Amino acid sequence: MSTPPIAARMADIAPFHAMAILARARQLEAEGRSIIHLEIGEPDFPTPQPIIDAGIAALRRGNLHYTPALGLAALRTRIAAYYSTHYGVTVDADRVVVTPGASGALLLALGALTNPADTIMMADPGYPCNRHFARFIETQTLAVPVDADSAFQLTPALVERYWTPAVKAILLASPSNPTGTVIPDDDMRAIAALCAARGAHLIVDEIYHGLIYEGTHQTALAHSDQAFVVNSFSKYFQMTGWRLGWLVAPDWAIPALDKLAQNLFLAASTPAQYAALAAFEPGCIAILEARKAELKARRDYLADALIKLGFGLPVMPQGAFYLYADCSCFSDDSFEFARTLLEKTGVAITPGLDFGSHQPERFLRFTYTTSLPNLKLAIVRLQQQLKPTL
Repeated sequence: MSTPPIAARMADIAPFHAMAILARARQLEAEGRSIIHLEIGEPDFPTPQPIIDAGIAALRRGNLHYTPALGLAALRTRIAAYYSTHYGVTVDADRVVVTPGASGALLLALGALTNPADTIMMADPGYPCNRHFARFIETQTLAVPVDADSAFQLTPALVERYWTPAVKAILLASPSNPTGTVIPDDDMRAIAALCAARGAHLIVDEIYHGLIYEGTHQTALAHSDQAFVVNSFSKYFQMTGWRLGWLVAPDWAIPALDKLAQNLFLAASTPAQYAALAAFEPGCIAILEARKAELKARRDYLADALIKLGFGLPVMPQGAFYLYADCSCFSDDSFEFARTLLEKTGVAITPGLDFGSHQPERFLRFTYTTSLPNLKLAIVRLQQQLKPTL
């Protein structure tokens, strides 16, 4: 008996190639090999203890029932207050939607704002789920090739150059995955103005915004109260497995987002929401800032070490925990190169193929989400493998 076909959209939704690298890395570990993981975007730090304690306390109190679809009122208020204290930007708590991770926020925004005939403009390379989310809701994507000249980000000039009447939304990420680069405030302001003038929505992924190591950068909400801003408790707040994020949206969009949230996931995890109330407390922020300083030290070491090995680093990332390194002096196929390095050195790295179609064969994404001693050991192993080619 033949198997009924799955949906046609599935042919356009690719798995993470990093998962293939990870699966092989786990297999090698099971065989007794020592593997250094530089492929997965999850810091090695545990969730800060104040957040864990708040989650345990909520469980003990029996806070296990559904919250409203838009989220726990107290948490929405805390998030709104964070914008005031951290950015000096006033955000009404009624504009905050708590979601199951940033992915939930992106799905809500894209689902509420775009139709199948519409186009979403985004940068290539970029986070792979963005284009897959668009495909899932049958919306078109316009992937604009970006490189070191624009710090791997969309600029007002690029938006103007690639604009078509079909573009109904622009999706930005600052800092971005995989490059860690930040969009300058002036560019963000100009792109927001372009969207307003042309009747398009601006969606900005700020999930790494707490992890910017140099300078001060404003949230997109400082430049437009019509922007849809996505954030998460996963990265800066180090609550990856708790699956909690948020979306700040214009007040006119909240009823539609509420209705969509009710139907897609009903509500985010209740224990996670109560735990997240502790994330903004001064003691917890102090822990997070110390860890941020550690991530910066890792970035500085790894960037310098990779350059000395012969990798290209076209732009020094200002944030997140990624280095998007040019490996073209070693190979013209970054995927096969990553597989070879894993087999030969036990160092797992993500190939550029995960992040788009613009020169993916030239790049590898290194994460510095493991300890400095592990990073140093990784460099020693890579040096031993690459030395004959240098």
